[in-house]
Amino acid sequence: MNKKRNSWIGVLGVLIGLLWLFPFYMILTNSFKTPKGIFASVLSLPNPFTNVNYGDSFKALNFISSLTNSLIITVCSVLLIILCSSMAAYALQRNKSKLSSSLLLLFISAMLIPFQSVMIPLTANFGNVHLLNMYGLMFMYLGFNCSLSIFLYQGTLSSIPIAMDEAAEMEGASRWQIYYKIILPILSPMTVTVAILNIIAIWNDYLLPSLVLPQVQYTIPLQMFNFFGEYTKQWHLALAGITLSIIPVIVFYLFAQKWIIKGVTDGAVK
Repeated sequence: MNKKRNSWIGVLGVLIGLLWLFPFYMILTNSFKTPKGIFASVLSLPNPFTNVNYGDSFKALNFISSLTNSLIITVCSVLLIILCSSMAAYALQRNKSKLSSSLLLLFISAMLIPFQSVMIPLTANFGNVHLLNMYGLMFMYLGFNCSLSIFLYQGTLSSIPIAMDEAAEMEGASRWQIYYKIILPILSPMTVTVAILNIIAIWNDYLLPSLVLPQVQYTIPLQMFNFFGEYTKQWHLALAGITLSIIPVIVFYLFAQKWIIKGVTDGAVK
């Protein structure tokens, strides 16, 4: 009975997997077709096969520039978030007082504020100090994403005994040395989790960059929006552009899957 049930579960899992992969099959196969081939059959393999679509989409997307902008904004923003939120969580956790508890509650409450309610005054204020660019965007991401990261770090820090700090102080370590050489390495599994959550959010974000960035600093989501506006009826180019935009994420996962899996399993909120 159990074997039969397990076999049905296996079949169901395979079917769900195939269903999940089907959109990727549609995108990939049709990106190598001519317009005539797409209208003839969207399900068949490319016949004739052509890779010209990728060259045209690469130029139209200004892919190297948009990829570079996305990488700079994502990497710098995530590093800022990790550094500031881990230090803030460490300070709040190790200084037990009504003020630290109130500040932690304030950070948690900030997660409930919708972005749409502050986007107009935010962009206006940043515009007044000439920060409607990628550098201003990094600080905006720090403000919006820091609250969740502090909350996650604070939960992990509560399980690290304060005796480790006291022992390091007795050996002559400064507060910065304790944080950098002892606490931060212990937090590495949670750091991976925080990094993953923020990379996904920042890499795929469209609304905030569309309000802040000038055209020369457009990221991949912004370029894709403009691209689809121009090539809505040219599906062979549009699908090739989608494939190009997916490639950096796949490459990142292939290189980082070991740390991603370890971070998700070891850094789960307990």
